[in-house]
Amino acid sequence: MNPREELPLTETTGSCGCGEHDVPVPELDAAAIPHAIRHGAIHGALGVLPVGGALVLVAPHNPVPLLNEIAARAESFDMRFLEQGPNEWRIRFTRMA
Repeated sequence: MNPREELPLTETTGSCGCGEHDVPVPELDAAAIPHAIRHGAIHGALGVLPVGGALVLVAPHNPVPLLNEIAARAESFDMRFLEQGPNEWRIRFTRMA
């Protein structure tokens, strides 16, 4: 028997139906990510954003090197500072393409 036939699957349009799409923009606290994998984890989070999707990065310092890396990506992101120090920087990234 096909496993798909055993599950009550419903085809939907627009969203997956989990209800998570109606929550505020997610925040990623860079300080909570081990330094050795921090940039990779942030790039991974940005990489799964759909066009129009957004993420707020909370950083313990002005992340200039990371911002340069993001600007060099194939995808384009709108980057807006929501807060600029002195204890934390908050940047909203919205995927444009």
